[in-house]
Amino acid sequence: MDEFDAIRPFRDHEVRQVIDRLIDQHDVASVIARFRYPKLPNWAHAMLSLLGRQLLRYELRNIHDVASFQKLVWDFVDRSVKRTTRGLTVDGLERLDRNRAYLFISNHRDIVLDPALLDYALVTAGMDTAEIAIGDNLLRDPMVSDLMRLNKSFVVERSVDGLKAKLVALTRLSRYIESTLARGQSAWIAQREGRAKNGLDRTDPAVIKMLSIYGKKRGMSFAESIRHLNIVPVAISYEYDPCDAMKAAELQAREGQEAYVKADNEDIASIVKGISSPKGRVHISVGTPLTADYVDADAVAAAIDAQIVANYKLFPSNLIAYEQLQKPATSFAARLQFASSLQEDARQRLQQLAAQSREAWDRLDAAEMRRQAAEFRARIAEYPEKLQHYILEMYANPLMSKIAVQPT
Repeated sequence: MDEFDAIRPFRDHEVRQVIDRLIDQHDVASVIARFRYPKLPNWAHAMLSLLGRQLLRYELRNIHDVASFQKLVWDFVDRSVKRTTRGLTVDGLERLDRNRAYLFISNHRDIVLDPALLDYALVTAGMDTAEIAIGDNLLRDPMVSDLMRLNKSFVVERSVDGLKAKLVALTRLSRYIESTLARGQSAWIAQREGRAKNGLDRTDPAVIKMLSIYGKKRGMSFAESIRHLNIVPVAISYEYDPCDAMKAAELQAREGQEAYVKADNEDIASIVKGISSPKGRVHISVGTPLTADYVDADAVAAAIDAQIVANYKLFPSNLIAYEQLQKPATSFAARLQFASSLQEDARQRLQQLAAQSREAWDRLDAAEMRRQAAEFRARIAEYPEKLQHYILEMYANPLMSKIAVQPT
């Protein structure tokens, strides 16, 4: 038995057996039926899921290896992009060496779409997909586990108990990522455990410490181990977050010091909603590899944050949310004065960034400007009043982050 068997993606020789197992599971057909026909009533979805099993058997008849399964995933993501976005734009891939493997570290807003859209962009640019790190908390459902590991996902063991067991799991994960890069395969991991539900993208230094474990065991200095990983920060920006209300409900519960207990299949519901619901415009910005002599995990985290925040694309939704939070001030200039607690240089940077966003927005014709403002305000108005402040902060925080994270 290979030391990585418990956490690695499925290999080509295992694919057909897993596919056959998935076909016999009701949930897979149901999820596909809801994605393809989201407006149908529940009773119709139940009927479609029965028919969907036969459709799945036919559509997957020629899937016998990872590459053919990923082609199916690419087609699926392509449909999602065309149906649920107003366009996906990408920059930065042209700066990468196609003959090198990279460890992409991105902000984390959507359970599945963040790495799926990056893979989609890589394939569209003629590059290979990355292996994807996913927490074992999301793999309790056998269907989700099978689908993820078919799609080149490896497991981050978060649920292990005991310090010794945790260290063993972290060391194995660090070694697996290093070995993956060594065989020329790029990988993706989120900058932190769990999605950034409040819109604040911050790298957890614990992730960096985990990544450096194996290099240290090989006798590398910390700086050498980080350079060896070819870390590339990635900023993923969504104009609208399909799961914003679900995230806001969790934020409200936690702020009220309530014990937040996830509903059954809540993660699956988030995955389906993220894939199938409108997202507006989406942008992926691929940064530059980290090559400096970093002294510790905090320094690496700060460097990743600096690139992600700088490269995050602001949309009108971010600016409108920011302005909404500044009421009852009556003018755009007056609303900026809320930042009186900030240092003067930080306040000036915020004013400059907000003004730049406003200028870009003002270049739209008046009708389009009114449409976008009305669209966002109507979206917020649909949510319960008790959640609206959390949602506005969620959209405003990327703008605030532009002044909170200093360039390094």
